[in-house]
Amino acid sequence: MEKNVREFSTQIGGKTLTITSGKFAAQANGACTVQYGGTVVLSTVVLSPNIREGLNYFPLMVDFDEKLYAAGKIKGSRFIKREGRASDEAVISGRVIDRSIRPLFPQTIKNDVQIIVTVLSFDNENDADVLGLIAASCALSISNIPWLGPIAAVRVGRINNELVLNPSYEARQKSDLDLFVAANVEKIVMIEASANEAKEDDILAAIKFAQKHSSKIIKLIEEITGQVGQKKINIQQELSTEELASQKKIHDKVNAFMTAERIDSIFSYQTKEELKNNIETAKNELDILLKADNEISKDERKIGVTLVDEYIDKKMHALILEQEKRPDGRQLNEIRQLSAAVGVLPRTHGSGLFERGETQVLSVVTLGAPGDEQTLDTMEESGKKRYMHHYNFPPFSVGEVAPLRGPSRRDIGHGALAEKALLPMIPDKETFPYTIRVVSEVLSSNGSSSQASVCGSTLSLMDAGVPLKKPVAGIAMGLIVDPNDEKKYKILTDIQGLEDHSGDMDFKIAGTSDGITAIQMDTKINGLTDDMVKDTFVQAKRARLEILGVMAKAIAEPRQELSPYAPRITTLHINPEKIRDVIGPGGKMINKIINETGVSIDIEDDGSVFITSTSAEGAVKAKEWIELLTEEAEVGKIYHGKVTRLFDFGAMVEFLPKQEGLIHISEIAPFHVNTPEDIVHTGDELPVKVVDIDDQGRVNLSLKQTDFDFSRFSAPAPSRGASHFRRDTDKPSHNRRPNQAHHRF
Repeated sequence: MEKNVREFSTQIGGKTLTITSGKFAAQANGACTVQYGGTVVLSTVVLSPNIREGLNYFPLMVDFDEKLYAAGKIKGSRFIKREGRASDEAVISGRVIDRSIRPLFPQTIKNDVQIIVTVLSFDNENDADVLGLIAASCALSISNIPWLGPIAAVRVGRINNELVLNPSYEARQKSDLDLFVAANVEKIVMIEASANEAKEDDILAAIKFAQKHSSKIIKLIEEITGQVGQKKINIQQELSTEELASQKKIHDKVNAFMTAERIDSIFSYQTKEELKNNIETAKNELDILLKADNEISKDERKIGVTLVDEYIDKKMHALILEQEKRPDGRQLNEIRQLSAAVGVLPRTHGSGLFERGETQVLSVVTLGAPGDEQTLDTMEESGKKRYMHHYNFPPFSVGEVAPLRGPSRRDIGHGALAEKALLPMIPDKETFPYTIRVVSEVLSSNGSSSQASVCGSTLSLMDAGVPLKKPVAGIAMGLIVDPNDEKKYKILTDIQGLEDHSGDMDFKIAGTSDGITAIQMDTKINGLTDDMVKDTFVQAKRARLEILGVMAKAIAEPRQELSPYAPRITTLHINPEKIRDVIGPGGKMINKIINETGVSIDIEDDGSVFITSTSAEGAVKAKEWIELLTEEAEVGKIYHGKVTRLFDFGAMVEFLPKQEGLIHISEIAPFHVNTPEDIVHTGDELPVKVVDIDDQGRVNLSLKQTDFDFSRFSAPAPSRGASHFRRDTDKPSHNRRPNQAHHRF
């Protein structure tokens, strides 16, 4: 079969963006590749022909598949060379794509839809996640699957106060903003950002900048769709006259049942459990009512019961839009009751408990040695990571029963969000050389647990004595929009579970009192207007400052002292050329130090040495040992040495480990000696003074300039023909000096 390969290109940020269709994956419903620089991604989308009956959600799966071959890498494991489970970065990229495209599917679809984004080539400069979202948008647009796209994505950085489109990895290291935006022509669909205390207005400007440039990509996808796009299939089944009549009958029954009084009784609750019970009670009462009607079948009863949730959603929208009344009685900008505490666990290095309403998060800090850093070896990254945040969401936190397995995609995403919220405030390694791990345990959840983990992380880090630059707090904002008039909307501060589930937006914002450090936004509608984003920022800032005030009452500044159970790190700097002396052949010396002192030792290429120990005595002993091994000769300083060899013109003395110097015969005693053996012998231990270090690094020593006791020696009689006074010719030239004098062993 002949392929219909089509290639389309446009210029974005001074580079060519190329989208190719018809080349790969012909059996998928839609497929395309996107190339930008040397990075190439393939996106495929497949719709299952089978409808999953009884689902109350859209079964969408998005996988971001990193291939090590794309970056020319082979897995570091000696035993397993095949790619294994997705890296955290791949999981996060998949979630970003999912959050961007999900709102644009008809929610009536109950067929499985799977999107796989495969990275085929990676140039270490252009982001695969941005291209993956563009590819997914294009693949969906040209497929026969109903979807309300296209959308496009760009990344925006800011370097020296200048916005940069799709900055390279190298440029991003200099940027104080990393903004990932997905948008359609008019609205913002998704935001993922990290920043170094960026101002709200600056982020708004960057979002507009992103939307402006993404419109060019959208036009390209529309052009491609017009030329190679398939006709969309009709997912919804045609209903017969009898089925339509049945639906109307059920809706009328439920409408009559869900009176204003009943809705009010459902919303009369104090806790999440009470709300859950109220909803279940209403559903049970409706089921009993429908059972009494012999004309209503069992399947119709099930449909009727599921409609209760739909009525609750509509009623919540109406209450908020018309009366500015939230289900739990709060004002639109009101935060639930806050509580903050530190030092809640006795033996950990630091702990913080943060509560917001029924959401409760316990964050715990562990401090480790520099060698405890996480090693990164993924398609995109190779290096070390010294600050880590891990988020756990056990089933009991929402009153459910489920097996405990590894972290879910949600756990990884929420953990990464809280991690990047704190990262700009973490002290650098020179200031605080510890490896830092924070674990946030969600003990109870009723919305906004990820932002509670931001607050809990701050509390626990300050309790641990980590010198944070500033405390960080997070808040989750919601949105309720009139479905008939998008200009009518209300912004909600601190959304709880029901508002998250039934609302139109989840906009998480974290930052300090001076600016934003992290953002994650997704919607359930077809996007946000500029005004919606701006109003959210304004309302979120007030909430953030209020939360920071409550946290400051628990702990205003990082503790001055570390926990007595935390290890202590002693830092020293040595000559990089001396590193081999500390390590020794095959690591023999450093292992000996570690075994005898009970410390851990990390040495960096620049000569920085970190000694980590829970024992002060062990740390001191290890430090002195390393200093002795790496000490360099200092003119005028007296050392304790050992005679290693004798010559007719002097004695060689090892005065530092593996470092020797020469005592010329004229410097052995304050009187004339015929031979060195008159005073010293091989193996003698004695004080020596460094009198000179020549240009070649050779060390000249003196015994007579020390407090060595010469009283037991008498000046020998001069040998025949010799003068009592040393002549210049008596002193040998340096070319007679043995070459081994300054050799490393």
